[in-house]
Amino acid sequence: MSVLLDTDKLKNYINGKWVEAAETTAVINPANGKEIVQVPLSNQHSVDEAVLAAKNAQKEWALVPAPQRAEILYRVGYLLKERKEHISKLLTMENGKVIEEARGEVQEGIDMAFYMAGEGRRMFGQTTPAELKNKFAMSQRVPVGVVGIITPWNFPIAIATWKSFPAIVAGNAVVWKPATETPIMAYELAKIFEEAGLPKGVINVVFGSGKTVGNAMVHHEDIRVISFTGSNDVGRNIAADCGRQLKKVSLEMGGKNAVIVMEDADLDLAVEGIVWSAYGTSGQRCTACSRVIVHEAVKEKLEKRLLRKMKDLTIGNGLDENVRVGPIINQAGINKIKDYIEIGKNEGAKLVEGGYELSGSGFKGGYFFAPTLFTDARADMRIAQEEIFGPVVSLIAVQSLEEAIEVNNGVSFGLSSSIFTQDVNRVFQAQRDLDTGIVYVNAGTTGAEIHLPFGGTKGTGNGHRDSGVQALDVFTEWKAVYVDYSGKLQRAQIDVD
Repeated sequence: MSVLLDTDKLKNYINGKWVEAAETTAVINPANGKEIVQVPLSNQHSVDEAVLAAKNAQKEWALVPAPQRAEILYRVGYLLKERKEHISKLLTMENGKVIEEARGEVQEGIDMAFYMAGEGRRMFGQTTPAELKNKFAMSQRVPVGVVGIITPWNFPIAIATWKSFPAIVAGNAVVWKPATETPIMAYELAKIFEEAGLPKGVINVVFGSGKTVGNAMVHHEDIRVISFTGSNDVGRNIAADCGRQLKKVSLEMGGKNAVIVMEDADLDLAVEGIVWSAYGTSGQRCTACSRVIVHEAVKEKLEKRLLRKMKDLTIGNGLDENVRVGPIINQAGINKIKDYIEIGKNEGAKLVEGGYELSGSGFKGGYFFAPTLFTDARADMRIAQEEIFGPVVSLIAVQSLEEAIEVNNGVSFGLSSSIFTQDVNRVFQAQRDLDTGIVYVNAGTTGAEIHLPFGGTKGTGNGHRDSGVQALDVFTEWKAVYVDYSGKLQRAQIDVD
């Protein structure tokens, strides 16, 4: 057990109680391969218990005025802020990302708590003129009921707050399945919810595999919303299963994001943006830059500067303040990256840096991969089309802005894109024509802020958004209300003068 953690075995959190599971598995620190804690591998029964608790709690929670529900989130935000450093270190231990990134992720949770708490005093509906005399018409948001959230390992606390906080302030109860690779953030957040005074049953945490726990949640008749972040294959199956049940589903499933560098760009700034977007979190972000679409006039200059910057990257245990690139989450992740390196070479792309697993002093027991750069890639290569989820970037040369936009849009995902240029006309053309849910100008492909909607087009999702006020759309239904005070029966569309 780590000195940062107060237990050597996690438990499910159901109906305000910590509940043991019969079977557990080890959580491994990806920087050194050492066991941190045991996590439950729960079964259908645990899901049923959690859903029943949530269903019962939600009936009372929905009657609590939204501003009072928001007060709980304010307290959650203050507790997260108070424990930011402690939680950040735990996050780095279980996930591997460097400590400054972990602090940034916890800050996202803090920001989301305060932002969504503010929605407790807004959550606006509309009033509108009725078409008949002495009649009032309005719409309002109402909670859906029990919400199921399924979150990934790469942002184990931020994404959970994007989903749980709007669900809770809107009057729903939550059943949450965190990733088994990174369960400690769920444990810490559940403790904070408890301390903040959230009524028992409003948040329930069930640890376990997607095959068992996730599948049970998707098919449970009393869970009316599934909010999922993860792989495209799993998301498609969830969408199909929820569709057959007429169950609401929100999907965020990754990207194949590109930085466009035009010939008039500030190349030093572009290199900084590329390195941060591509190799931060070891490329294990859905918004990570994995393609650089560069104008042929500056391709050689950009490549040389990028290679110099890559050599300055320090790789190792993320708890070291001097480290800028941490480990890959596990050996399966390493193997997938290695497969794509061979695919890229076989396709004819030129490997100019990296492309290998790191071992030896400083990397013992961990899962580390060298920051990698391919050049002379074509837009139709698999390494330029498929999500690798590692520190691998492909350079693609183009001759114009129009071609750059075509290449950017020519993939099955549509999450994030970026353009570096000093031409305001190109800026506005790009932000109009880039087919992604997020567009950055003179910045990398990462850095979304919580008060704007997060999500994308095409294979990235199904139209819903995390973050921003738009997140409430996933966790509420619209109710239209008509009040007729005429004292007589009035028939809409018929009794209109």
